[in-house]
Amino acid sequence: MANAYTPPMQALIDALGRLPGIGPKSAQRIAFHLLKTDEVDVHRLAKAITEAKALVRFCERCFNFSEGRLCHICVDERRDNSVICVVEESRDIIAVEKTGEFRGRYHVLLGAINPLEGVGPEQLKVRELLARLEDEGITEIILCTNPNTEGDVTALYLARLLKPLGLTVTRIASGLPVGGDLEYADELTLGRALAGRREISA
Repeated sequence: MANAYTPPMQALIDALGRLPGIGPKSAQRIAFHLLKTDEVDVHRLAKAITEAKALVRFCERCFNFSEGRLCHICVDERRDNSVICVVEESRDIIAVEKTGEFRGRYHVLLGAINPLEGVGPEQLKVRELLARLEDEGITEIILCTNPNTEGDVTALYLARLLKPLGLTVTRIASGLPVGGDLEYADELTLGRALAGRREISA
């Protein structure tokens, strides 16, 4: 059966389909929308993607997204240096910051342990987290991974690693839906979960 789309159209659909959360139908819808959109708007979108890719990088300390060597949170001297909130992705920092409950610093793992997808601790920024403990006088680690299987496994692994070092290791409290993602939690629920965090016994 012949392909219904021209090669450039099919290439666009295929490229969009490789984005997370975008299935074949969504990829087609977005492609149709882009092709019907004014050329100026399409160029603006393409420029924004190109510039973001060129200018945004990972913070050398916490692995949040940043335009400089360190992100805006790492250079903020008003933050509490003794507490680190460990999250899976940069987008989780935005969710936590919206609660207004946390004034410490962050560490982004860039994922969660997921053996089925070949992601182990070695693929995450765990070594970098341990290196920070020596330099920054950390006394508490808040494990703010997602309340799903991968997040729980990651939190337990980190707790077993960190507890022998004499740190207080806490996990955000219940109040978040099991199997959910932090980025979709409302500020009140996530704020309560942070305030009611509990110590993990490894």
